[in-house]
Amino acid sequence: MKMTNGSVSGITPAEMQKFEEIKKMILRNILTKEARERLNRIKLVKPDLALQLELYLVQLYQKGKLRGQMNDEQLKTILETLASGKKFKIIKK
Repeated sequence: MKMTNGSVSGITPAEMQKFEEIKKMILRNILTKEARERLNRIKLVKPDLALQLELYLVQLYQKGKLRGQMNDEQLKTILETLASGKKFKIIKK
């Protein structure tokens, strides 16, 4: 995939809409109400960081690395790491 003028080439608007719907469904399932509210507030202030966080959470879900719902405290921990630019690894217990 290549980015051109802010859009991804090779992906139709219908495919992009389907991806957005799937992403929203996944996020609704894996985040508590408080965590979803925090993510929505971040979207207003830092949309790039919110997108990065959403994609990361979807990847964790797809890889089966999330157990149960992620609460606000867990989301803040990930946010701090993403905002600082550090690399991190989720450890399964």
